[in-house]
Amino acid sequence: MSVKGYRRSIRRHRHLGSGRARTVALLLDTRLDVRQRSEALIARLEPQDLGLQGMADASPPKWHLAHTTWFFDTFLLQPHLEGYEPCDPVWSYQFNSYYEALGERHPRPQRGMLSRPAIAEILAWRQRVDNGLTRLLQDGDPALISLAELGLHHEQQHQELLLMDLLDGFSRQPLEPIYDPHADLSTVVDPTSAEWLPCAGGLTDIGYQGEGFHFDNETPRHKVWLEPFTLMSQLVSNADYLRFMADGGYQRPELWMSEGWAVLQQRGWQAPRYWRREQASEHWTQEFTLAGRQPLRPEAPVRHLSWFEADAYARWCGARLPSEAEWEVARREHGDRLLQAHRCLWQWTASPYRPYPGFQPVEGAVGEYNGKFMSSQFVLRGSCWLTPRGHERDSYRNFFPPSSRWMASGLRLAR
Repeated sequence: MSVKGYRRSIRRHRHLGSGRARTVALLLDTRLDVRQRSEALIARLEPQDLGLQGMADASPPKWHLAHTTWFFDTFLLQPHLEGYEPCDPVWSYQFNSYYEALGERHPRPQRGMLSRPAIAEILAWRQRVDNGLTRLLQDGDPALISLAELGLHHEQQHQELLLMDLLDGFSRQPLEPIYDPHADLSTVVDPTSAEWLPCAGGLTDIGYQGEGFHFDNETPRHKVWLEPFTLMSQLVSNADYLRFMADGGYQRPELWMSEGWAVLQQRGWQAPRYWRREQASEHWTQEFTLAGRQPLRPEAPVRHLSWFEADAYARWCGARLPSEAEWEVARREHGDRLLQAHRCLWQWTASPYRPYPGFQPVEGAVGEYNGKFMSSQFVLRGSCWLTPRGHERDSYRNFFPPSSRWMASGLRLAR
């Protein structure tokens, strides 16, 4: 079905006038926008870029497009759309990410070796899946609508990951390719307006509340006790972090967690992930970005830090990282005074990624989506400039291992 055909189908549903028809129409419209955006993200890339995998934790752009299509094919169309022809079982093996209940998978570190299927076949598959979703969702089954909505938010997560993975891959190339000259973060930190925002603490609630979409790990809403605390109104800047480095921040083991110090020595960390020295100089003056190599701006928020680096910096300046509950409560109490909360950088918290009290994953393979990762990771709050519009929430719980730093991560201080 063409794009115009999708739009005609949506208009027909809108004319039905019922609440369910409006829900279906909105979902189909959203589905079209989300799916088209994924394909638009690769429009700037050369064919050779589509299979680029810079490290084991990253995935090639082509794999992201295929995996998000596999999700709809596997969880929605195969079990629920009569007459639907499933994808090649080998494709299921290649594009399953971590769903153990669905069988064996291609090793993650070797996704860059998957030269086939070609991108044209993947795009044709995406079109066939989109056609199938239109047919499936027209009846307005609430359970299928809910699952399709999960699939769309899952795809938005991969849109963000695609760009962060691409930045990693491009950063490893001597030619330092430019993805988009206008793709870089433009936010600045103004030290003259920085302030500590007081929060009284006490017994309060955190977790998702409302009728809209949310991931299962954002619930149940529950009570937490917080001692009085303050949260910095702005993120830590490059200028701030340079002072930490000048004071021997990467040479002082007393500032670091033991595991973090071991990782630092093993990997030779001396600065944030994409900082670059000027040629024949010891000074960090440049940064590699999706817009290519750029001057390091002192007023910009420092980014691409591991949890270990964020924690060491906080300890160096006599502060600490906030808990995720403190972040959420401060956001609720201070609103827009908590600058760069969204559309800037994901912000490390001191909270291990663990289930909320009473958390129960959904039944079946799709229940592996979030719950199985609730170990050996830390929570990040907020969103970043690569996060798709409408995908951010104050209750959103992102999570990564503490040594990860290729993603768009920064830090905010607490006391």
